[in-house]
Amino acid sequence: MILFKQVADLQAALSTARHEGKTIGFVPTMGALHEGHLSLLELARHQYDITVCSIFVNPTQFNDPKDFEKYPVTTDADIRLLEQAGINMLFLPGVSEIYPSGTTPGHHYDLGELEGLLDGAYRPGHFQGVCQVVHRLLDIVQPNALFLGQKDYQQCLVLKRMVQLENIPVEIIMAPTRREKDGLALSSRNMRLSPEAREKATALYKALQYFGENITVKSIQELRLESSAFLLRNDFEKVDYIEVADAGSLLPVEEITPGLKLVLLTAAFIEGVRLIDNLEWTVAG
Repeated sequence: MILFKQVADLQAALSTARHEGKTIGFVPTMGALHEGHLSLLELARHQYDITVCSIFVNPTQFNDPKDFEKYPVTTDADIRLLEQAGINMLFLPGVSEIYPSGTTPGHHYDLGELEGLLDGAYRPGHFQGVCQVVHRLLDIVQPNALFLGQKDYQQCLVLKRMVQLENIPVEIIMAPTRREKDGLALSSRNMRLSPEAREKATALYKALQYFGENITVKSIQELRLESSAFLLRNDFEKVDYIEVADAGSLLPVEEITPGLKLVLLTAAFIEGVRLIDNLEWTVAG
């Protein structure tokens, strides 16, 4: 694996690869790698000639500076994992390489209703920051495909919208959420939990399952209240939302009809750590 810290060096290597007719798969990360990231990299490695991984903790997508400061950094361990996984190139830039003109946004992305829904309502500016960094990374890497994890469902839809808006010629591949045996979605933020909170965090997945299993027999409002109460009983301090939405638009759904493709989504805090999860759900009928 070749490690690059400078944009110019990475672009020179990728230009050579493209001239040799090689295809490029790209997995952007913020480090603290786990099996979810590695599964994305494995998909890219099997479908494309060159696999590029980036590690960059993007300051512009943290609306809470304390959250940015506490984000886990495990660079040495990450590099070892990537080498073991057979990744071709790692891009490990500093802030000045990604934002040579500073981090102040120079462009606003018209994300429509997506930007104000769910996570957008609780993390103002977050998705603009995500678009800002991913747009920059795509300009640098110019991959054939961008690999994203479904755990960040709303982020995936936002980035699909951004790619369409900016006419970026890249295929977006969304891979299923990877989970522990007990159902907890893999996340870098899990590293910040105590063993006790880690065990109780499985309530997120259980709440979503309960929501889906009862969606045709109870009202949406009743399920919101019951699921939130369940999380609070399991030592979550705060529930930002637990919601059902149209899988394609993320617009809220109030009437359940057979065959409807839904996504159930939640965000909640335990030990001060904000965790998210989601489940795709098709109404039987």
